[in-house]
Amino acid sequence: MLLIISCGYSDDVEVEIDSPTLPVLAGKEYNPVQKIKLIRERTGHAGEEYMLEKLILSLKGTTDIGDIAKVSLFKAGEKGNFETRIAVGEAVPQGDMAVFTTHFPITEDTLSLWVSVTLKKNIDLSHKIMIRCEEIVTDQGKVKIPPCDTKGLRVGVAVRQHMQDGVHTSRIPGLATSKRGTLMAIYDARYESARDLQGHMDIAMSRSHDGGRTWEPMQVVLDMKEWGGMPEKYNGVSDACILVDDHTGDIYVAGLWMYGLLDKETGKWVEGLTADSTRWLHQWLAKGSQPGFGVKETSQFLITKSSDDGLTWSEPVNITRAKKKEWWLFAPAPGQGITLSDGTLVFPTQGRDETGKPFSNITWSKDGGKTWITGNPATKNTTECAVVELQNGDLMLNMRDNRNRGDEKVNGRSVFITGDLGETWREHPTSRKALIEPTCMASLHKHMYNEGGVEKSVLLFVNPASTLKRNNITLKVSYDDGNTWPGEKYILLDEYDGRGYSCITSVNDSTIGILYESSQADIVFQTVRLEEIL
Repeated sequence: MLLIISCGYSDDVEVEIDSPTLPVLAGKEYNPVQKIKLIRERTGHAGEEYMLEKLILSLKGTTDIGDIAKVSLFKAGEKGNFETRIAVGEAVPQGDMAVFTTHFPITEDTLSLWVSVTLKKNIDLSHKIMIRCEEIVTDQGKVKIPPCDTKGLRVGVAVRQHMQDGVHTSRIPGLATSKRGTLMAIYDARYESARDLQGHMDIAMSRSHDGGRTWEPMQVVLDMKEWGGMPEKYNGVSDACILVDDHTGDIYVAGLWMYGLLDKETGKWVEGLTADSTRWLHQWLAKGSQPGFGVKETSQFLITKSSDDGLTWSEPVNITRAKKKEWWLFAPAPGQGITLSDGTLVFPTQGRDETGKPFSNITWSKDGGKTWITGNPATKNTTECAVVELQNGDLMLNMRDNRNRGDEKVNGRSVFITGDLGETWREHPTSRKALIEPTCMASLHKHMYNEGGVEKSVLLFVNPASTLKRNNITLKVSYDDGNTWPGEKYILLDEYDGRGYSCITSVNDSTIGILYESSQADIVFQTVRLEEIL
């Protein structure tokens, strides 16, 4: 929200206040919450130095002032971006106010300041933070700021940050709730760079036993180490999907393993790679993965299993032979798998067909994960996907569609339905019409709840709600099995640019948990109460 407010003194200073919708995160030292721009170049006083003497913020409306450890004021970067290099002031809330008394010289005709909030640890994730600029005083006089409507900012937790635990970038979140109520966040631990496979990366996990307020240290779930005489940078595992067997409590994590490298032009195995080699290729690019089953032919589909709530994990099982031999690639779709009402385990999956073109499908097991069968492609030119079981027992597959990239006229997630576990598919009426995207992974989840003794469900969807950029991370809800997604129920979580991947789980009957790649940290966890949605 951008406000342009003229000062009480006719031609002294103009003030612009921008209050973006961003998560305010525990575990992160500084969280930008409001941008205050002081402008003189339009007032006839350009070039004149003046002094900021006082700035007062109201915190009224904040759920619990005690959540806030401190409020800080920083000078913005050259492009107006948030940075902490030049501190203007720091305040501990007194009552519902934060008062900055300073003598900060202003030499610029336009100066941008950022307000930052630092939260305490282990706070209630249903709380919100409210910040409103009440007063600005310069050595030229007092500037009265009229009241303005500001929405409370949702708090959250920075589950993964840049360079945490020696990991350059944590990416590709998946999230599930175990039978014991443990939250399990999975992600790529990309040790050396943010780049996709091939590279030194493992599938890692962080667990929470208190609904996401605090998280255990990172543990590694899938790591191929220096398999086959190759350095770890040529044994990367990525794009994990997590599935909880709702009947047994067993937990499965699938990941894609890339061994060595194939030649971009020929698709042939590249000999002689070492730890010093810089050659790189991705399994989705050119001939980076090819027909066949062998590790020197195609990227490998691995599954590991835990029967103790994620404490320990089995040696990975390779199910690459579940694919058709002529397919160039068979891979998990990152996010979350599901257990059907009859006990069938279903992973959303993706791949490249016999011509190298991408597709989305599902892979399922009816014997508790002993054997896996992959279905036919739902459609072509789609990739990362999410699956839910509808009320009538059909499965809905919601897919990233490459045709949407930059297309503002025709833009929407591809949605297909199957009643026979992916043997045949039919397009849903909302396909490419209802849920816009900038071509990015998205998450779909069915939440079950009880109302007046009657079991009911809603579908929940999260993605960057934009046709061009991975911004505006938004939660949407459907009360009719995905036929409509009422706009008045949209909940914006993060409006700034980020990487945009997400995953949703039911924390409990009354709480939704969302794990996503945020503008404010590599991976963020936030909750939404069911009552907000209903």
